[in-house]
Amino acid sequence: MTKIEAPTNCPSCSSLLNEVNHLLYCKNPLCGEKALKLIEHFAKTLKIKGLGPASIKKLDIVTLEELYALTLEEVEQALGSARLAVKLVDELERSQNAPLNVLLPAFSIPLVGKTATEKLSKVCNDIEEIDYETCRKAGLGEKTAINLCNWMEDDFYEVSLLPFSFKFIETVTPSADMGVVCISGKLTSYKSKAVAQQILVDLGYEVKTSLTKDVTILVNESGIESAKTKKARDAGVQIVTNLKNLIGE
Repeated sequence: MTKIEAPTNCPSCSSLLNEVNHLLYCKNPLCGEKALKLIEHFAKTLKIKGLGPASIKKLDIVTLEELYALTLEEVEQALGSARLAVKLVDELERSQNAPLNVLLPAFSIPLVGKTATEKLSKVCNDIEEIDYETCRKAGLGEKTAINLCNWMEDDFYEVSLLPFSFKFIETVTPSADMGVVCISGKLTSYKSKAVAQQILVDLGYEVKTSLTKDVTILVNESGIESAKTKKARDAGVQIVTNLKNLIGE
């Protein structure tokens, strides 16, 4: 059997690899492939359309600072299309409204995702208030708190000048005062489920993605007696065939 030798250098930037728990990592912050993946994750988290791996390579950027410093002319020259350039610049401008709840998970901080930032939004107003004490007060685990504090100390300065407010918005937890709703299949009353769900939440309904035991209302606008609809009917769940009728529009 041929013995496979583990690589000692990063295949992208040739930096020495670090072994952590039997896994190899490149620690070079300027590594091209690493930078591409970080920006790709950032774009995906903030839902920046048109900023995929191919576009990132064409733009020839390795930091978020470079990304947000790009001019329309530079983007057009890199992408070779005025139409795509305008769309991407518009997307970048839109992304600047992202609250810290969304922004913080985009920085690829280990263990710091949406759940952690939602907890932080309950005890912090902005990024300046984040420290180990507030992390623990928010209910973050010790490793998560340490990772976030280390990032604040070592890496935050690199992104602190980006065009974001770095402020949290406190999300409202949906209540079930009006009932618990599950939407089955496609809607005809609204353009998308996302729009309908937001309207329901604003009106005091709780929305579930699956038919759980606490669901009191099933929305089925297809007219088809699906297995889910039959199960709900047998359980005594209210079946609604037009969502607008339910909310009184």
